[in-house]
Amino acid sequence: MRVAQQQSNRCTGALCKLLGYSRQALYKHNREGEKEIFLQDLIIEKVLEIRKLQPRIGGRKLYFMLSGYLEGHSIKIGRDAFFDLLRNRVLLVKIRRRKAITTDSNHYWRKYPNLTKGFIPNAINQLWVSDITYIIIGSGFGYLSLITDAFSHKIIGFHLSRDLKAEGCIEALAKAIKELNILASRLIHHSDRGVQYCSSGYVDILHENKLEISMTQNGDPRENAVAERMNGILKVELLKTCYPDFKTAVEDITKAVSIYNHFRPHSSIGNLTPQQAHTQPELKPKKLWKTYYRSAKKENNKNDD
Repeated sequence: MRVAQQQSNRCTGALCKLLGYSRQALYKHNREGEKEIFLQDLIIEKVLEIRKLQPRIGGRKLYFMLSGYLEGHSIKIGRDAFFDLLRNRVLLVKIRRRKAITTDSNHYWRKYPNLTKGFIPNAINQLWVSDITYIIIGSGFGYLSLITDAFSHKIIGFHLSRDLKAEGCIEALAKAIKELNILASRLIHHSDRGVQYCSSGYVDILHENKLEISMTQNGDPRENAVAERMNGILKVELLKTCYPDFKTAVEDITKAVSIYNHFRPHSSIGNLTPQQAHTQPELKPKKLWKTYYRSAKKENNKNDD
């Protein structure tokens, strides 16, 4: 054993001499490499802990959520290096593609004008946005109706239905209205022009509660961008690709909405969670509102050139 060790030391010494390094430099390099691997494992362990609740949360959100942990453990890693680490450990999320159509605007019900162009909410309960997205259940679909406060990004009403009838949207609206404990001088309800939102049952509830009705004017997703973004976050980050049955889907969606509202930070509200922005005005969320219409206009101008 001792002879083998001596031979190993002689080989190490010869290699260091050949490369122009001292043994101390080689040992230090090995220690630093081991330390780097250890710190990377600590980061991945924390990432996996967060992903237990939010299984498909993206790298940018993870990097922000880990900032306090990294600082507390004196771990220095840039965002690009963090993404490289996730990529090397096969932990980057893949974007899912939408497959089902949930909006039918070819109907005889009244369609309302878009009141949101140029309107920027500066508090909660000034603008609610609504949309429907599909959930794969077994060999069929379920349809998730969502109502979101555009200022806080909090989901204030949701309901999963077995079909695309208006009753599912009405259930989500009823939950949102029940939570309406802070009255605004003007509250706009914005949606697409789908038959569910134009139906007499849905519109009557909006009128009864003095909500102004606003609707998109064409198929451009930027006309209902906050609601579209909400659908994407839930489906990409928090929900499974497919559910075996309706009951399991309802349970998981309820859990996902709670996690989204209470734990997921939003860069557009100063990296507060929706619940914080909705219920703690003293935090004064920094609103980074995106003007989607202006972006669309710029793209059109580029195309004209």
